[in-house]
Amino acid sequence: MRVLSLGAGVQSTTLALMAQSGDLPPFDCAIFADTQSEPAAVYQHLDWLCGVLTYPIHRVGRGSLRQEIYDASAGKRGAWGRPPLFIVNPNGSPGMTRRQCTGDYKIDPIMRKVRELAGVPPRSPGPRHPIVEQVIGISLDEAHRMRDARFRWIKHVYPLVDLHMTRQACLHWLSDRGYPTPPKSACTFCPFHSDAMWREMKEHDPVSFADAVAVDDALRAGHHFMLRGTPYLHRQRIPLKDVDLTDYRALNGDLFGEDCEGVCGV
Repeated sequence: MRVLSLGAGVQSTTLALMAQSGDLPPFDCAIFADTQSEPAAVYQHLDWLCGVLTYPIHRVGRGSLRQEIYDASAGKRGAWGRPPLFIVNPNGSPGMTRRQCTGDYKIDPIMRKVRELAGVPPRSPGPRHPIVEQVIGISLDEAHRMRDARFRWIKHVYPLVDLHMTRQACLHWLSDRGYPTPPKSACTFCPFHSDAMWREMKEHDPVSFADAVAVDDALRAGHHFMLRGTPYLHRQRIPLKDVDLTDYRALNGDLFGEDCEGVCGV
C-alpha cells in the first residue's frame, strides 16, 4: 500500500499531482492531519485537491489545537497545548518549550489511520517486513529532515529527494502545468513563522493574523498550569500585536523553513 502524507503545502501537493498525472507510481490514498487551526486558504486548497484527485483523501485529527491551547491557558487539567512557545523564565532568561503539537496532532493521527488501512491493530508490532510505503513531501533542500520509519512494517520514501527536486523546482512543476500555487501549510499561530510570514498574514490575511494575536494574548491572560515562565508566539518574546514587522532588513527566515507537512520530528 502506498500512502501519501498530505500537508497540502507545496511539496506534498506536488507529489499528489505527480501521482495523479502518472509522473509517479499511484497512491492508494492520501492522509491529511487536520489541527483545525490552518488558514482558510489551506482548507480551500485541500477542497480543490479533493475535486482533482481520483484517489481518496482521508482527513484525520484529534480535535482543535487552538482550543486546547485556550483550555491549557485557562488552567484546564488534561489540556496541554504544546506548540514550541518562546518563554521568558521567572529569572528573566529566555527559554522555549518542547514542540509536541506535531506528534500529537499530525504524526499520531496519521499513524492511527495507516494502521487502520493496513489492518495492523493498535500497539501491535505488526509484520516483520514493510507492507506500507509512506510517501513524504520532503524536497532535496530539506533532505536533512529524512528519517526512517519508527515501525518495521512501514517504509518511508522521499520521491522529491530521489528526483533531486527542490521546493523551487516543485513550484516550477506546478506552474508549468497550470496548477495553482499552494498556500503555506501551518497553523495560523505557529511560533516558527518568520517575520516575513507574519507580515504576509497581517497584510494579506488579516483574519488569520487576528486569530494568531488572539491565541498569543490568551497565552498570558490565564494561567497555563504547565508553564512557569511567560509564553509568547514571537521570538522577540513580546506580544505579537506589538512586533514591528515593517523593517525589511530585519526579516528573519523560518526556523525550519518549510511547510508543515506533518513530518516534523519523524
